Amino acid sequence: MTPPNRAADRRESTTLSPLDRYARRRLVWEVWIVLAITVGQSAIYSVLSLVRKLLAPVPLGQQQTQVNPARDAQALWDVIYQLLSVFFDLALVALVVYLLWEPGSNALRRIGLDFTRPGSDLGRGILLAAVIGLPGLALYAAGRAMGITVAVVASPLDAAWWTVPLLVLSALRAGLTEEVIFIGYLFDRLRRLGWSDWSIILTAAALRGAYHAYQGIGAIVGNVVMGVVFGWCYRRWGRVMPLVVAHTLLDIVAFVGYPLAAALWPGVFAPIPSPTPTPSPTPTAAP
Repeated sequence: MTPPNRAADRRESTTLSPLDRYARRRLVWEVWIVLAITVGQSAIYSVLSLVRKLLAPVPLGQQQTQVNPARDAQALWDVIYQLLSVFFDLALVALVVYLLWEPGSNALRRIGLDFTRPGSDLGRGILLAAVIGLPGLALYAAGRAMGITVAVVASPLDAAWWTVPLLVLSALRAGLTEEVIFIGYLFDRLRRLGWSDWSIILTAAALRGAYHAYQGIGAIVGNVVMGVVFGWCYRRWGRVMPLVVAHTLLDIVAFVGYPLAAALWPGVFAPIPSPTPTPSPTPTAAP
């Protein structure tokens, strides 16, 4: 019996043939356009948000930022807008996957975003979430103590019965958006442009840090480290799915578990906000 080819099992093989001048220029334009309408756009708004916070008369450590704010004062319209926001963000993920689609090649399998290895992906995702989550929580607390991280205010859990399902859906949205684009897409495209794996890992990690800059300097450091770890794992495993699992679990804990932590340690995690909805600001980075 022929032994299984484990390298091919990790990721559908792709022949990286040399690009001619036209193909290379087209690919560069594609990368810039994708970044401009997805995570790159959010990163720019996020950095500007941090600059504005640093220039404000109030110290950075005394400022707040809200994740998953209500989008309308009326509950029905808030749910509709929240669902539409998730839908259109996932449509951008679908666009990126479409761009990765090539004749005779399964784009989802190539980046490892499929259900061919559910047990392995789930186990690795849970382990990765634990490895990243506990130090991340400590880093957030340290950043708050040093005054370099803003207070992240989560949505209250008692606002309505659909709050938790919407937060879980938002966590899944964040996991798919960031891991498919930062990892799956950029690895594929930048490798074709001749970048080394570590150049891609460090660049994607820096972009991930900028994407979360609105939360303060501590969040930048934490997300850069997370990006390096996730990039290394993708280089080793060849699969995005464990990263999506890990990211989704981390955000579920952050979105749903955060109000509970705020109740137990209000000095570190900031008090729970009132259930009164607040309008969503103009474009900001996703959590």
